[in-house]
Amino acid sequence: MPADPEVPSVTSSAPRLLASERQSVMKIGIIGAGNIGGNLTRRLTALGHDVSVANSRGPHTLTALAEETGAKPVTVREAARDAQVVVVTIPLKAVPDLPAGFLDGAAENVAVIDTGNYYPQQRDGRIAEIEDGLTESRWTERQIGHPVIKAFNGTYAQDILDKPLPQGAAGRVALPVSGDDEAAKKIVRDLIDELGFDTVDNGGQDDSWRQQPGTPVYGNAGGADEIQKALDAASRERTAEWRA
Repeated sequence: MPADPEVPSVTSSAPRLLASERQSVMKIGIIGAGNIGGNLTRRLTALGHDVSVANSRGPHTLTALAEETGAKPVTVREAARDAQVVVVTIPLKAVPDLPAGFLDGAAENVAVIDTGNYYPQQRDGRIAEIEDGLTESRWTERQIGHPVIKAFNGTYAQDILDKPLPQGAAGRVALPVSGDDEAAKKIVRDLIDELGFDTVDNGGQDDSWRQQPGTPVYGNAGGADEIQKALDAASRERTAEWRA
């Protein structure tokens, strides 16, 4: 499971960018400090962004990550305050438990990234709407009342630390990105580029099934051409492993 939030992370050896190489500093809130969330916190703070990080257990449990990275540990209700980007990277079954209105204090036109995956047998139990064909990120949108951009869901967390490369470099990994809000999608794709990865536009949220668990792109660390071919080869039918 590439985005399993329960697997611990390790410190990155990726170099910090020089000030002249950075994009404009953004305020970013990360909800979930496990595998993906922790490593995004490491990389985004290294790039100079203003990062707040939250988890379900409270800011006092994030002291070590905050000391390591300089991120601000906050409550889930505080994570999105004034944020231009919010990353929701928690188990799918926990999404309905997010506080009502947790995005209310975010910046206008905030881009919300959903890294989640549906693991019915392994973790989440049965979610009827997804079993009936609703895409995972569309389900998440309905729970939180805000459009999302699906990204990082099929990415091994260690790759976030180990595989960034400059634009145009041979072997640069590409990540699929889905979402209906084109402006938000551009923000997310630009941020992923800054993190050191190419992106492939996988269309709107109704097409995001092409990057769900069990598809050829899930866990695929190929370049843009390989990722596009994997998306094109996807089947909408869930295999038994990924059904309740």
